[in-house]
Amino acid sequence: MAIIYGSAREGRLCDRLVEWVRGQMADQSMFDIELIDPRAMAPGWNAPGSREDGLSRLKMLIGEADAFVVVTPEYNHGYPAPLKEIIDAAYQEWNAKVVGFVSYGGTSGGIRAVEQLRQVFAELHVATVRDGVSVANVWDRIGADGKLVPTESIENALSRMMKQLAWWAYALRDARTATPYREIVQ
Repeated sequence: MAIIYGSAREGRLCDRLVEWVRGQMADQSMFDIELIDPRAMAPGWNAPGSREDGLSRLKMLIGEADAFVVVTPEYNHGYPAPLKEIIDAAYQEWNAKVVGFVSYGGTSGGIRAVEQLRQVFAELHVATVRDGVSVANVWDRIGADGKLVPTESIENALSRMMKQLAWWAYALRDARTATPYREIVQ
């Protein structure tokens, strides 16, 4: 399982939501968790013709993961450019995997970004789980200690999403083992 940060901005709230998601997933012990953060990528990792270690590591992480959680804000009714760069850095490594979404923002809670991401991931042959987590007015959900203070409905949404991710991750892993996905799409 890989958790992908959707933002690289200074002062991003993404760190706080990733910390919460990671903690909840670690408590469930369903997944080994890797983090993919656009800030941690080596400079030049996405340059045309680049063979930087960052790009190789990114493709390896995507290839090894059976499932993904994208934690993304909504910027200007869409998802951030650094997230698009991560998604576009690989192709076959994404195929026949599953992704769930934790979005946040103002009154929409980031759902417009998620709807766009569902279309992008469909093109990569990635299944998306139906249920996700949407944190509306996220600034009101950050406590004095700087951590996310989820409501019961937010916690329940993450629990449902994790169960769906686990089911799809195991089913798709078994399917990829039985028949490599490349054989299906040729």
